[in-house]
Amino acid sequence: MSTDTNTAAALAAAPANDRLDAAAWFATIAGMSGSFIGIGLARFAYTPLIPPLIQAQWFTAADVVTLGAANFAGYLIGALLGRPAATLIPTRLLLRLLMVAVTAAFFACAYPLSLPWFFVWRLVSGVSGGAMMVLAATSILPHIPPGRRGLASGLIFLGVGLGIAASGTLVPVLLRFGLWETWMGLGVVSLLLTAISWFGWPPSAVPAAPPAEAPKETKGLRALYAEYALNALGLVAPMMLLVDFIARGLGKGSDIGALYWVLYGAAAIVGPLLAGQAGDRFGFRQSYRVALLVQAVAVAILAVTTNPALIALSTVAIGALTPGIVPLVLGRIHEALPGHPMEQRAAWSRATTAFALFQALAGYGYSFLFAHSGESYALVFACGAAALVVAFLADLKR
Repeated sequence: MSTDTNTAAALAAAPANDRLDAAAWFATIAGMSGSFIGIGLARFAYTPLIPPLIQAQWFTAADVVTLGAANFAGYLIGALLGRPAATLIPTRLLLRLLMVAVTAAFFACAYPLSLPWFFVWRLVSGVSGGAMMVLAATSILPHIPPGRRGLASGLIFLGVGLGIAASGTLVPVLLRFGLWETWMGLGVVSLLLTAISWFGWPPSAVPAAPPAEAPKETKGLRALYAEYALNALGLVAPMMLLVDFIARGLGKGSDIGALYWVLYGAAAIVGPLLAGQAGDRFGFRQSYRVALLVQAVAVAILAVTTNPALIALSTVAIGALTPGIVPLVLGRIHEALPGHPMEQRAAWSRATTAFALFQALAGYGYSFLFAHSGESYALVFACGAAALVVAFLADLKR
């Protein structure tokens, strides 16, 4: 009887030990706010602003493309510099400064003083987003109970999905008032989230790791970096061309194309949560492999069919896993380096850098391929699907 009572008490206590306390929830909300403004809004809100920027003659079409590339370049720089910067500045302070920098960039972009001015601020927003991607989750997750880290990372990267959704909903509403008002509105949203998260970031010091020698980087981790880079090649294809494929490629028009982008954004909201919880429940290795396979099939669908229902299904899958793949890769890193937060941050920084580099290369490479193939959407989507298949097969071999 006594044994049964003790067992029941232990089972009842186990879930409680994994519950998120107020500080953990507040830190998670801060991370979500950071990914929302630093990656979600700073990157994806620019897409629906491209036509108005050209129409209002703020910049030429060629300049607008250059300004878009500035954010990608900045993201790569931020991914490279985020971890070294955290050795010079306490992480909590650094994350606050990065959010302030993104907020300032939104307000600065309301004033098209010159092309260099605008370029610098788009670059700043990219640098801040890349550094936050490296630092935010890795500063929060060591303070989260192990059994809830998938959920917490899903919530943190939910911010990316919210930013994608906002790019298809909030930005068009703001554009009714004008370009200046749109940039100012984005700045106000960013300022509000910066204030909300200000005291949520956890202390820079992480819980002490058990006294064990830090593991060295393994071939498995290096393979994971390569797979994550291939994942970028797979995701950039629909990210760039999905709306244009619907609007011009299928002749459905820009309004229908915008509806698919809203569908993409809505799926991106739930994707990180579902992926994170799948990692907690089924393990990050298996969940990651399923995600790679689903992405490969979804992108391949775009290459081989014009069926609206199948394209909508593909859009949902790709939208969910654009941010959803992030907590799964981060979970794989935590599984490979348990109890070593600094090594986890270093590995996550390398993975993010690999993704950022191939994301930028894919952007330019697919643009070249699209222009020199007679605007073949199928060819670009097929290349993206092939990259994801290679990543899936590579992971199966280890």
